[in-house]
Amino acid sequence: MVDIAGDGRTWLLSGPGSSYALHLSAADELLHLHWGPRLALADAEALAARPLPGYWPFESPLDGREEYPVEGGPRFVRPALSVRTEERRGTEWRFVSYETEGEELRLRFDDDGLAVVLHYRMRGDVVERRVTVENGSRARVELLRADAATWTLPDREGWRLSQLHGRWAAESRLTTAPLTYGEKIIGSRRGHTGHQHLPWLALDTDATEEHGEVYGCALGWSGSWRIAVAQLPDARVQITGGAGYDDSGLLLLEPGESYTTPVFAGLWSDGGFGGASRTWHAYQRAHVIPDAERDRPVLFNSWEATNFDISEEQQAALARRAAEIGVELFVVDDGWFGARTSDRAGLGDWTPNPGRFPHGLKPLADRVHGLGMRFGIWVEPEMVNPDSELYRAHPDWVQHQPGRKRTELRHQLVLNLAREDVREYLWERLDALLGSAPIDYVKWDFNRCFTDAGWPGEAYPQRLWVDHVHALYALLDRLRAAHPGVAFESCSGGGGRIDLGVLSRTDQVWTSDNTDPLDRLAIQHGFTQIHPARVMAAWVTDSPNTQLNGRVSSLRFRFVSAMAGVLGVGGDLTEWSTRELSEARRWVELYKEIRPVVQHGELYRLRPPTGGLSAVQYVLGEEAVVLAWLQAQSYGEPVPAVRLRGLDPAASYECRETGEVHRGTVLLHHGLRTGLKGDLDATVIRIRRV
Repeated sequence: MVDIAGDGRTWLLSGPGSSYALHLSAADELLHLHWGPRLALADAEALAARPLPGYWPFESPLDGREEYPVEGGPRFVRPALSVRTEERRGTEWRFVSYETEGEELRLRFDDDGLAVVLHYRMRGDVVERRVTVENGSRARVELLRADAATWTLPDREGWRLSQLHGRWAAESRLTTAPLTYGEKIIGSRRGHTGHQHLPWLALDTDATEEHGEVYGCALGWSGSWRIAVAQLPDARVQITGGAGYDDSGLLLLEPGESYTTPVFAGLWSDGGFGGASRTWHAYQRAHVIPDAERDRPVLFNSWEATNFDISEEQQAALARRAAEIGVELFVVDDGWFGARTSDRAGLGDWTPNPGRFPHGLKPLADRVHGLGMRFGIWVEPEMVNPDSELYRAHPDWVQHQPGRKRTELRHQLVLNLAREDVREYLWERLDALLGSAPIDYVKWDFNRCFTDAGWPGEAYPQRLWVDHVHALYALLDRLRAAHPGVAFESCSGGGGRIDLGVLSRTDQVWTSDNTDPLDRLAIQHGFTQIHPARVMAAWVTDSPNTQLNGRVSSLRFRFVSAMAGVLGVGGDLTEWSTRELSEARRWVELYKEIRPVVQHGELYRLRPPTGGLSAVQYVLGEEAVVLAWLQAQSYGEPVPAVRLRGLDPAASYECRETGEVHRGTVLLHHGLRTGLKGDLDATVIRIRRV
């Protein structure tokens, strides 16, 4: 909802529990007023009437108060907008107009033909912000930087900054530290979202998991990005973020051209980190994730079972075992195409290997469908091996710098999707592939970073950093429109491309290449700070975990760990014993029963995975599910009690431990507490109101 003051210079956006207000001063300075608890328009007008505080020499009256600081004038904070023409630098804008369309508020400013439009939309309690820059002048304009938003937080002492950091196989690890004066920068200069940071952060002063104020921001962009958090000299905090890591140039806008930033979304919550997470999850299920109301199927993926050594009959044997334990989607991973017998060849040649699939993929897909499962494949369309038919035909199609060595990572190069001929080739090959067999699912991978981001012959080669991502989005959109029955998963060596932008075009994401069930607890704990279980793919693989660390874990621990998101299986089922297959079938059956609650319910993180007992709870209507893992016990100490959340304290609930794996008891007291006792390493507890 958007409320507008009578003079048309104060705007208030409100959701169920929060409000966001801004005001245009008499000098046409756009000032931030309020972001926090819900308030009325009259309250916002009263805030607008307050005079700006005084300032000392060498300080700016605008710093820390402007809604979207631009380069130029009496400003010394980080500018969100930086432009160049042949004659001048910086921006001197004037307010032109405002308009509303549905839920969106648009504020238009002008600087001698260069229009800047600020977009606002409140969805639930999440504020979506983005900016459009339109070149209406007769000269070209270089956009050095165009951030999506600057967020301003109130004056507080003792701010803490939470972020998700990591690396390959150790993504999404949560860390919290005091925010100090100066700037903190997170981002990616790698051409994709990156394993090192998810584009999300949260700030608080004294919040717990379920209590206290939390401000959060998340960027919807799948390329290089940057978010800067600055604590200013007067203790105010501003957060500025958008596409691109540095200020070396985004795009060159010719007359008549425009650029719209990705969405930079933000929220305020007084329900602690858990309340903020649940708001993020509800927002993504309602407004970001395609077909979010549908359950994601139980998946089998062949990678850890077979690696590159695959054949039609071998995959068919795995499919039969997968069907027997209740799998609903069978996915053939890397190795089905071209000369792909290792990671050294074949990328770019998206036709089935004739020695492995002599009649193409259709016979195997038909056999999988005959077993009652859907059929999926792995692709990595943005990459090419030098040892491939595609590269031999078009070596100029890759990103490269003239006169410099073409850097190979994982024996592959990055295709320049900013080129129209490359985009059209990929569309034709992938469209033909999806039409050649009854394919229901595509795992879309991206296994290396940009290193030689050059474009010989292009007048402004820097634009490939932005145009590559726009081309990826357009290709996914086009494929989804042409093949509406096909689901897509985003993967990038695990969790290297997870953000609100790619999630708006894919059905789920591969959280990490690390399938160790104990490591996954910490990865999933961090991931759910921003993203819902509905998109969090997790697999049960073999023990010992030969792919990573050699750790031995029970089948029940592996299943309960993976059941916290979208359940998948990735072990070599042809080597599993009859007992293991029988137990796996029971776990899959149980997951299908609790799946609606896990994938669509509200998530409560009951105890973090810091050792000892870890537990999460999902609540949907009258039902709840608790997943708990006992990682270790010291000195014979009893397992601590766990307080449940999200239930009616006046109601009674039936509590049932399931899975036939427990050794101990479950205690329930008026729907408020449950205790796990005994030598127990993992369990599923189902709770129903009676």
